[in-house]
Amino acid sequence: MAYKSVLTIVTDAKAAAAQLNAAVDIARREDAHLDIFCLGIDRTQTGYYYAGATAFIHQETIERAQRDAEAAELAVRERMAAEDIRWSTEAAVAQLGGLAGLVALRARFADLCVQKKPYGDGQTQDAEAIVEAALFEGGVPVLVLPETGLGARVGTRVILAWNQSTEALNAARAAMPLLKAADLVNIVVIDPPAHGAERSDPGGPLSQWLARHGVKAEVSVLAKTMPRVSDVLCRHARDVDADLLVMGAYGHSRFREAILGGATRNMLERTDVPVFMAH
Repeated sequence: MAYKSVLTIVTDAKAAAAQLNAAVDIARREDAHLDIFCLGIDRTQTGYYYAGATAFIHQETIERAQRDAEAAELAVRERMAAEDIRWSTEAAVAQLGGLAGLVALRARFADLCVQKKPYGDGQTQDAEAIVEAALFEGGVPVLVLPETGLGARVGTRVILAWNQSTEALNAARAAMPLLKAADLVNIVVIDPPAHGAERSDPGGPLSQWLARHGVKAEVSVLAKTMPRVSDVLCRHARDVDADLLVMGAYGHSRFREAILGGATRNMLERTDVPVFMAH
């Protein structure tokens, strides 16, 4: 499979400049069509206002969201006017509570979604909602970018986080075009279980499967010498000069991840390399 339909969802064209640049680069590299979905979001919570105010406030916030969507689409059209790739743009308005369904309608027919990191300073609640809606309701892999964007190179030296889970295997399958194009894929296994299915050869079956697809892979078995798995992965990414990390997303329920934290959330909070995720 190749990535022939790339999606990126923009709520603020200025804030999403690096994200849009990355989506253009990916679309050009894959000879893909780029769909740019410009969203104006009504973030009000109906029912939290005094009697008689709700209708007035709702109309005002919807109109503001419409202006935001139109402004984002205008800025995107100006940005894309000189590009030589195939692209299209569409604007829409959504309330925060109905965001997942609208994103899913666009994401389910994309091969890859490119979004900025949803956590960190200046990020809004809708950034997290968009990434999760694309992953879960849309069923599309998401390439999540750090603040610095895609970087000068991506997919040359790749870390593939492996814990034998269905999510990790789905991520490996979805990332296959990137893995095949990489100079080296480093399969990272952290503290493999002593009595697990791969106890005698951690990462071995995955490495063999990738090799049959023409992927140049090696296995690194690491000890969890830091408090969190994400800490070990980030340190290893720096050690091997990786420019992309592939991992399964949200192995636990999203509610548990949101309340207690987890490898997915922790990784997205602190990563400085692009992260390719699939659920």
